[in-house]
Amino acid sequence: MNARPRVLSLIQPTADSFHLGNLLGAVQYWPVLQESHECFYGVADLHALTVATEPEVVRQRTLVSYAQLMAAGVDPQRGAVFVQSHVPEHAELMWVLACMTGFGEAGRMTQFKDKSAKAGADSTNVGLFTYPVLMAADILIYGANAVPVGEDQRQHLELSRDLAQRFNKRYGRTLVVPEPHIMKNTAKINDLQEPNAKMSKSSPAGCVNLLDPLKTIEKRIKSAVTDSDTEIRFDPQRKPGVSNLISIIHGLTGQPIEEIVAGLQGQMYGELKKQAAAAVIAYAEPFQATVQSLLEDRAQLEQLMKDGAEKARQAAAATLDAVYDAIGFVRRAGR
Repeated sequence: MNARPRVLSLIQPTADSFHLGNLLGAVQYWPVLQESHECFYGVADLHALTVATEPEVVRQRTLVSYAQLMAAGVDPQRGAVFVQSHVPEHAELMWVLACMTGFGEAGRMTQFKDKSAKAGADSTNVGLFTYPVLMAADILIYGANAVPVGEDQRQHLELSRDLAQRFNKRYGRTLVVPEPHIMKNTAKINDLQEPNAKMSKSSPAGCVNLLDPLKTIEKRIKSAVTDSDTEIRFDPQRKPGVSNLISIIHGLTGQPIEEIVAGLQGQMYGELKKQAAAAVIAYAEPFQATVQSLLEDRAQLEQLMKDGAEKARQAAAATLDAVYDAIGFVRRAGR
């Protein structure tokens, strides 16, 4: 029995930089979880292959993503911080789970239906179809008790739960059935130009990348859409643009929303944007310096990856051995 509950969370290296939504919606909370949980964090490079990308781009984005986790405060000494492809047990368990997943069940996954509809049948690969099964393997290989998820990933977590229960019913209790972990203190950050939509790298004009030049970050925030009113108040339904900027200040400074609003009473939107830009730059400047320092010492970065993978494989191998024993595989020599 684990002394502390286990948690698993991965981030894909599909962009050159984390954006503000990645940070405040998830990654900023990862170091906090390390205080109370046994954490397994990683860069999901296997998942990134569902979109065709040049090899050097995949490699560089993986390195940058890993460095950004360190810059965001994730402590490699307090958990396993790894690159997904460095832990082959993920892919091995994925095959076992794929053989227990119905074709129709996989086809009903919302993200697959949405993305395949946009790409068209000829441009949709099998990896995208089996993506949720690999995600289930990511979670189940570590016996994660909890998984931080947003609404867009809840269906995938449900598949993980279903597959764990299905396996246990057929072969005996082997896999831990995970629960969703609701992150109470995270902020939902929206697009600066379309404040009713979630911030995304696919809409660069409204996205704040943490590794962008500081002047670019400042310009983007000061160009944020607000409204024709003049009152600064937190009202996500009626004033999404203004509320989004308030959420950014709150998420980066920890200052209560009520205090932020009170301090801006009588001010124009320009002052709100100025304070939001200052908060982002105050975070981004040391963040960028840490990332750059890690990238300049490639040997140190790769050693951290190696150490993280070794920690992860200890837990993953134990789960995979139990699964292989349960399904009747002959145990490998030396295991």
